[in-house]
Amino acid sequence: MNFLSGFIAIVGPPNVGKSTLLNRILGSKLAIVSPKPQTTRNRILGVLHGDGYQMVFIDTPGIHKTRTALHRSMVKSALATFQEVDIILFMIEMGYPDDPGIPTIVGNIHGITKPCILVINKIDTGSKEQLLPIMDKYRKLYPFDSIIAISALTGDGMDTLIYELRSNLIPGPQFFPEDMSTELSESFLASEIIREKIFRLTRNEIPYSCAVTIDRMEEVKGKNLLSIAARINVETNSQKGILIGKQGRMIKAISRSARLELEKIFGTRVYLDLKVRVEKNWTRDTRALGRLGY
Repeated sequence: MNFLSGFIAIVGPPNVGKSTLLNRILGSKLAIVSPKPQTTRNRILGVLHGDGYQMVFIDTPGIHKTRTALHRSMVKSALATFQEVDIILFMIEMGYPDDPGIPTIVGNIHGITKPCILVINKIDTGSKEQLLPIMDKYRKLYPFDSIIAISALTGDGMDTLIYELRSNLIPGPQFFPEDMSTELSESFLASEIIREKIFRLTRNEIPYSCAVTIDRMEEVKGKNLLSIAARINVETNSQKGILIGKQGRMIKAISRSARLELEKIFGTRVYLDLKVRVEKNWTRDTRALGRLGY
């Protein structure tokens, strides 16, 4: 068998650029991104089809100290991928190589007999002279198969990374057809785009206290229109008030920004009916987490 394939986990602390890397590799937006940490909550699967090979990437939530049931669920999901994949991409940020979540990750990859590549991201934000001390430090922490410096934002170093990943693939099946780049449903993508706009347009605890669920998503026949009814779940009445905003300005801004991006993604006009509902303390309630998709 000449065809090569493998599952690759992208792991690391929050906000190191894991989702930006996945989007860069696939050449399209699949995972939402924002300047705030802990944006990714679910594992996101993306497929890269190459000449004679297929790479199946799993973007995971950032590994960090847990405070709530939601955080514990996120970290548990990320750590579980170590046993499920063929290659581990351990990603750190050049400007912040001592993130407190790193010892947890290193401790969990020790003893795993599969290729592990260290990716140092955001080299566009600092001097290249910073790289050597970081590389030396991490070589002492773990026997990485290779260490590669990249900028997921600009694409610098991506060819080297893809070449290294391909060299670690083994003969295997084509897991997904060539026209498939993800297994995510359209409703999940829609909910994530709405959540991204909340992260970008609100502050403080509001983004972390919101969960988006899609109640209805259907094409309106003969009108080139996709109708989406979505619900933003928050933990308190005060958060609901902030999210709606004075005279509804905030919810209108979120809805408009999300609608414009959804129209680009789905290639059709979108009608977005967005409502806000209080689900008290959902981030700490394991039953509520299940209802909201976590």
